Amino acid sequence: MASIRRTLSPAYHHRSYHNGAGFSSPSHKFLPNVNSRHSSSRHLPLLFTAVNLVYRKGWRRSLCWCLFFFLIGFVFGITLFGNMDTDIRAKGFALPELKPPQVDLRLDDQIVTSVSLGIHTKLQEPKEVDDLIGPPLKQLIVVTPTYNRGFQAYFLNRLGQVLRLVKPPLVWIVVEEKVASFETAEILRRTGVMYRHVVCTRSPSEPKDRGVHQRNAALEHIERHKVDGIVFFADDDNVYTVELFESLRTIRRFGTWPVAMLAPSKNKAILEGPVCNGSQVIGWHTNEKSKRLRRFHVDMSGFAFNSSILWDPKRWGRPFSNSIRQLDTVKEGFQETTFIEQVVEDESQMEGILPGCSRIMNWHLHLDTSNLIYPKGWLLEKNLEITLAIK
Repeated sequence: MASIRRTLSPAYHHRSYHNGAGFSSPSHKFLPNVNSRHSSSRHLPLLFTAVNLVYRKGWRRSLCWCLFFFLIGFVFGITLFGNMDTDIRAKGFALPELKPPQVDLRLDDQIVTSVSLGIHTKLQEPKEVDDLIGPPLKQLIVVTPTYNRGFQAYFLNRLGQVLRLVKPPLVWIVVEEKVASFETAEILRRTGVMYRHVVCTRSPSEPKDRGVHQRNAALEHIERHKVDGIVFFADDDNVYTVELFESLRTIRRFGTWPVAMLAPSKNKAILEGPVCNGSQVIGWHTNEKSKRLRRFHVDMSGFAFNSSILWDPKRWGRPFSNSIRQLDTVKEGFQETTFIEQVVEDESQMEGILPGCSRIMNWHLHLDTSNLIYPKGWLLEKNLEITLAIK
């Protein structure tokens, strides 16, 4: 019997083998037959050679076995499933098609503009809400000089109740001389109107100059603080309508209107103010010969102007930047025209309030209350309560 001996590698000549058996790797019994029909058998000799070389290192034996079996499984997996037909539909398998539901969209469909939740309520669009709000209203700056006299509380309360009916924004500047009295401040607080209580420290040399200095104190306050709005001189003893204050907000620069007043004889009414063609001033009403020398025949409560004229002369193209104030050096009855001449140049810069200046919206009664006093111990509030209780 012949024996086959395998030539040993030079690195292993020192090892002895019994019964003439040559060296063989234990991994031979795990290798597949080379005649296998799978195409992966071509790669196995190369893997065996690589594993055999690494195996001879001795201490890496376990790691080599793990890598070897991992590669064997990987190759078998590729071989078995590599030639499968990936076209599933060719084998008769069809995936269900997911289609969105069909929606019938038409251009002539009606658009829902209201929602009914048991109550018939119509939804309003934001544009309609904005139209109802409208642009912001101009602020009114009402200047009222006052002093201590018999009907002071009555006049202030009456004017305050009218201003209370005017839509805001409105600020009421009440001017007193020398000191701000507690009684006046209490009346202003009760009206509920936003106010500023100003004190005029300048003492008038004559009674006719009292109102001039007080109005100048208000003008100085407006100019210093740059209060923006329409300035209107409203004496506390005059009678005003709410319509007048609402009409003042249409003024851009300077507005004027006719004022009805009692004649000095108190037996007839006269009219003083502009004659208008639409909103254009074309003439003046006047009934007193002594006042025909005036440039503008307007009562103190018969005009209003934009407050920015006081503190922004460049905006209105004024050639001079002197402060606009009422003059106490002119005769009585000329304070209005001399003041207006500082604000405008002529009638072309004026605006007639209400079309045609055909409405009487305030009265100047010229009531003399200097000699009237309250009876001692007489309170108006208690008498009003008694009168209401009797009725």
